[in-house]
Amino acid sequence: MKQQTTRLALVPAKIAVVTQISTGARVCVDTCDLMEPGEGLLVGSQSAGLFLVEAEVHENPYVQARPFRVNAGSLSMYTLGSLQTTRYLSELKAGDEVLIVNREGKVRKTNVGRTKTEFRPLMLIEAEVEGKHIKTILQNAETIRLVTPKASTPVTELKADDEVLAHIAAKGGRHFGVSVPEETVIER
Repeated sequence: MKQQTTRLALVPAKIAVVTQISTGARVCVDTCDLMEPGEGLLVGSQSAGLFLVEAEVHENPYVQARPFRVNAGSLSMYTLGSLQTTRYLSELKAGDEVLIVNREGKVRKTNVGRTKTEFRPLMLIEAEVEGKHIKTILQNAETIRLVTPKASTPVTELKADDEVLAHIAAKGGRHFGVSVPEETVIER
């Protein structure tokens, strides 16, 4: 029997502004699975616009590759707990379910092995997509990468007009993380 593949629509988002902000609490999500280049978690300030943050799959001079980890961002950012729900990064704990997404939008479930919150320098990333303005706050480090249509880019190298991949939610809003299509929610 052929297994059905779940997909989310990912679209190119054009970087508008990258701003260094203060030090704050950021969350690493260590999963119970291994990820490959182009895979990670969808993370954002608004539940209606999430950026694809790549897992730590690349070797670099600073740390070894950790393909089970996504350095996911500020503790108040959203990620997907399922196709129907969002979770704050601060809420995640061992055993919780999250969704791994790849650059083609293929989705698979995994569980959180642990989360690790540390205080680090942060940056605000703002982008335009489909007439919407979306944001995320990530750690300001060379090892944190956003997935692009063909590769990934360290957040420290992002500049205006670069394209990264994002998921834009359908109409409506969320109440306690659950999609409510009839609701109007304004997130800034």
